[in-house]
Amino acid sequence: MITLHTNFGDIKLALNFEKAPATAENFLAYCKEGFYNNTIFHRVIDGFMIQ
Repeated sequence: MITLHTNFGDIKLALNFEKAPATAENFLAYCKEGFYNNTIFHRVIDGFMIQ
């Protein structure tokens, strides 16, 4: 479980290591190194997605 801390609250993400082990590990590694720190969401569609 990964938690994104935002100005509008936290978002919890579950990674599926069984179905996408390489993708989950890669994303987790980026998170651990701080790659996404201070990243801005430039597009938000409520109830659907963030980019």
